[in-house]
Amino acid sequence: MKYNNLRLKELRIEKEKRQIEIANFLCVSKSLYSRYENGERNVSLDVLIKLADFYDVTLDYLVGRTDY
Repeated sequence: MKYNNLRLKELRIEKEKRQIEIANFLCVSKSLYSRYENGERNVSLDVLIKLADFYDVTLDYLVGRTDY
């Protein structure tokens, strides 16, 4: 699923987390998570749900469909 890749980076920086921390939370490699952030890899719905829960945002916000 394609999404606004900047949203992931913005949220991560806002929470003062490093890529490796988010990768570990998702049980993926840092390089894979980096590809998610850079829009080089599609993100599964399961991963998107985990990220939305982690950042306490809606899926619509996470994928760039809303600004709140």
